[in-house]
Amino acid sequence: MSLFESPLFQDSFNQLELAGSIGGLDPNIVERLKYPKRALQVAVPIRLDDGTVKTFQGFRVQHNMTLGPGKGGIRFHPNVDLSETAALAMLMTFKCALVGLPLGGAKGGIQVDPGDLSRQELQSLTRRFATEISMLIGPNIDVPAPDIGTNGQTMAWFMDTYSQLKGYTVPGVVTGKPIAVGGSLGRAESTGKGVAYCVNFASTVTGIPIDTSTRVAIHGFGKVGIPAAEDLSAQGAKIVAIGDVSGAVFCGDGIDVKEAVRYVYAHGSVKGMPGTEAITNEELLSLEVEVLIPAAIDGIITEKNMKNVKAKIIAEGANGPITKEAIEYLAGNGAFIIPDILCNAGGVIVSYFEWVQGLQNFFWDLDQINKKLHDILKESFDRVVLCSNEFNVDMKKAAFIGALQRLDKAMRLRGLFPA
Repeated sequence: MSLFESPLFQDSFNQLELAGSIGGLDPNIVERLKYPKRALQVAVPIRLDDGTVKTFQGFRVQHNMTLGPGKGGIRFHPNVDLSETAALAMLMTFKCALVGLPLGGAKGGIQVDPGDLSRQELQSLTRRFATEISMLIGPNIDVPAPDIGTNGQTMAWFMDTYSQLKGYTVPGVVTGKPIAVGGSLGRAESTGKGVAYCVNFASTVTGIPIDTSTRVAIHGFGKVGIPAAEDLSAQGAKIVAIGDVSGAVFCGDGIDVKEAVRYVYAHGSVKGMPGTEAITNEELLSLEVEVLIPAAIDGIITEKNMKNVKAKIIAEGANGPITKEAIEYLAGNGAFIIPDILCNAGGVIVSYFEWVQGLQNFFWDLDQINKKLHDILKESFDRVVLCSNEFNVDMKKAAFIGALQRLDKAMRLRGLFPA
């Protein structure tokens, strides 16, 4: 399987080359960042509840660890493959660098639909996968976290498996764990909260207020979309549309977010939500709104539908939801795009906090967590705006340039081994 098969990898690769060229960065550093440091593909056989054995494909990719241990989620999804995992690992390298964390970029996943497996089968899958990649991970080597299709329970199983192999408890091997086994306050909602923070920062730059006049559409009403909706709704913004894999729903007067969350938890999707009108996700993306948050998967806004998007602020809650061509078009037509490596960095920032707390066995309260998260994102956002103005580029290119500047300096200082 070629690394270049995934459109997300091609986009990330092209963004890297373009940002390196515009930013005048060392071409040798850019060359080193084009490919992952290492990639592991493993077979993950488990015995299903009916007694049969099924083998799944698993991956862990470490892109660059110049700044510190690898950091990146584990995804359980049918579309997981080596190319997508490598692309996401590359984005994690840039994300950690951009927000100033002492961490590198990594990513992992299993090609599986977790909805097809029982709880026991998921536990077996997680534990076998953790065993298969155990030689590559550790609190000072590579620290996984939850992603699409995984959660705190997955991380608890992962941490326990690694600890059993070591013979003692190692809470720092993963982040995103439940509080009871060393997780951090604020971690579960951190990515979505960070998206809401970034929307507020963008409001200041664009002059578009976040209040009762603000209409928001959210594509992906899950671990990212829900906290973002809750925070923006608490400020008075009208969440007029939400969508997921089942479709989307619309209410011009604003959806009651608390009721929507209860409905989704009870029914598993937004489909049939009372007091709303059913629409397609394509219709959601084209609504007349001030803020659009694509918070599901990559490649949602492309050349095919970019001309239908009318939002003034687009916050990339997901990784790579807007293709390179669509970004060029939308930014060129005045849309303010908050790039993914900045907008959804809240998760890795609070994961970093969890990792630090676990290493110290000393935990912070929620107010401290949220204040530190806000401050890091604000400083990073301001830096990207400065890069955008300095190089006269859109925010997406500016974010990559800002990340590359830090990586360029660190990699040149460390040098190339062997000399």
